[in-house]
Amino acid sequence: MEVAVLDINGKETGRKANLSDAVFAIEPNEHAVYLDVKQYLANQRQGTHKAKERAEIVGSTRKLKKQKGTGTARAGSIKSPVFRGGGRIFGPRPRSYSFKLNKNVKRLARKSALSIKAGEQAVTVVEDFNFEEIKTKNFVSVLKSLGLDAKKSLFVLGAENKNVYLSSRNIENTDVILASELSTYKVLNAANVILLEGSLEGIETNLSK
Repeated sequence: MEVAVLDINGKETGRKANLSDAVFAIEPNEHAVYLDVKQYLANQRQGTHKAKERAEIVGSTRKLKKQKGTGTARAGSIKSPVFRGGGRIFGPRPRSYSFKLNKNVKRLARKSALSIKAGEQAVTVVEDFNFEEIKTKNFVSVLKSLGLDAKKSLFVLGAENKNVYLSSRNIENTDVILASELSTYKVLNAANVILLEGSLEGIETNLSK
């Protein structure tokens, strides 16, 4: 699959980038995509939730009322879950929500996500660029030139670029990552995926194994 390479002004450079069919034109596997997105979201959860159970409540141990003769249910402890202020039955405890996912499944999911975006004509290749200084307005200018200022976009860099990354960090609905950080969730969560030329080799190498 060949696509035109654009410059940061949104104009064609006259060059073509060859996107591997093995990465950008496969039949998407929806179940693999589901599992990879599920794992990503699960890993974002802190799992620090905690509710006090009966044994952890501080309260009197006095028996509330006599066992028989009241006409109501027997009650022994104010810490019982049936009373207000008592412990919670089967309350949440701190836990990890992460789970293991096979590498081949994750690789298939990411190729599926890129293929979905490529099929929607939502993948753009832009030549590598850099900023002389860290300025948000420089990145905003790039977004406007590419027609992405009102869209959620994902920029994929081939190598670490501090000026580009920091210039984009304060812009809403814009994410800048390295090719090695590519995830199914981030690809699908963006309306447009912008691949810098330098990232193509790394993406295809990582996902063609």
